[in-house]
Amino acid sequence: MNRRPFLNPPHRVGRWRRALLAALVTSAVVLPLSAAVRPQTPAPPPASLAPLSASTLDEAYAANRTNAAEAARTAAAHHDRARAATDRQLAGPGRELLHFDGRGSGLVTEVLGDLARADRVAVLVPGSDTSLDTYARFHAAAAALHRELTRQAPAGTRTAVVAWLGYETPATVSTTVTTTGRAEQAAPRLRALVTDLRAITRAGAHVSLLCHSYGSVVCGRSATGLAVDDIALVGSPGTGADTVAGLRTRARVWAARGADDWVEHVPHLSADLFGTTVGFGTDPVSPAFGARAFAAGDAGHSAYFRPGSASLTNLARIVLGETKAVTHD
Repeated sequence: MNRRPFLNPPHRVGRWRRALLAALVTSAVVLPLSAAVRPQTPAPPPASLAPLSASTLDEAYAANRTNAAEAARTAAAHHDRARAATDRQLAGPGRELLHFDGRGSGLVTEVLGDLARADRVAVLVPGSDTSLDTYARFHAAAAALHRELTRQAPAGTRTAVVAWLGYETPATVSTTVTTTGRAEQAAPRLRALVTDLRAITRAGAHVSLLCHSYGSVVCGRSATGLAVDDIALVGSPGTGADTVAGLRTRARVWAARGADDWVEHVPHLSADLFGTTVGFGTDPVSPAFGARAFAAGDAGHSAYFRPGSASLTNLARIVLGETKAVTHD
């Protein structure tokens, strides 16, 4: 008698996959991966700045450009040509840096647009593998958003984009990318940035957080009571909260995932292992989470800010408050 090959029922396959994931993650936590560490190029400490406000903004920009130029000279003296080139670009006369720290993997907060006079401000919060060594692609995303905001903004509406590389992001292939640890370290810094923005911007300015990939975990850890108007999650593995209500924010929360984004296949689990929270909970684009889902087209994981894309168009509409124009899948 011919018999059909044995097939595991779907629920057993799901349990098997979850068990395998748990075993792999546990091994990663208990037995950390050893890898070659990139030699750290020295750099001067950050510039000393007066408290940020509209009146001190130009002074802060100038001090941080000077600091970046000094970091470039130090990197060149240590034969790190790539870092020196990045630092030199950031020290250019057209760059507006709210913060710069060339030490280690590097931190920088850059402004595109007239921040002090902006009616609408977007803060980009990056995900894994973002550092000074890869800053060019993050800057390109911020520049694409700024152009799209300028294109879509009604007459008289002024916009600004803040590219916030304000924390040490995890590597995509690492143990840290599966846990909330880096996000918890980053959260106070993101809150401090929003406090600074409220001191700099005009009264009533609308501030949106656009959080990509692991950056959405940072936004989730920062959201409680944060003085922002919208939080948009793209390519998110989760926020660490089970629902929008769990974020305890007054902001409107949005979520999107492109059809070609591999993060769709990341299991949406959360567990405490050896004092570390592994996984990020409910899928933000699922109805159970409760976010306002919007269309991202066929975006891959790194393509949400691609010019002409549905995701970039909708993100700009969210920032501009054109919520009725936001398209949905």
